[in-house]
Amino acid sequence: MSNTHITITVYGAEQICASCVGAPGSKDTYEWLQAAVGRKYIADDIQYEYIDIDTPQEEEKHKDFVERIFEEDLFYPIVFVNDELVAEGIPRLKTIYEELEKYDVQIKE
Repeated sequence: MSNTHITITVYGAEQICASCVGAPGSKDTYEWLQAAVGRKYIADDIQYEYIDIDTPQEEEKHKDFVERIFEEDLFYPIVFVNDELVAEGIPRLKTIYEELEKYDVQIKE
């Protein structure tokens, strides 16, 4: 089992990104990721957080990144594994899994 704390963060909004036709909703992505990761990995050390970009943020790192989303017109949902941006717009499980494996997360047998 990994001794490293892992947080999967999904940034998004209630409304689907205008440039992301066909992309899943941010909340749907958040729930889908929890289910997908939980099916493949022993996820005891993985925490999940959803950041609504339309809600004022108190934590500085979230406040700064939400500003960046609007300034740079980033596509959302945006997924981070710890501090690594792994998906923007339509997330790919393969990319997220590759990042998780860097932390030696155990695959279920």
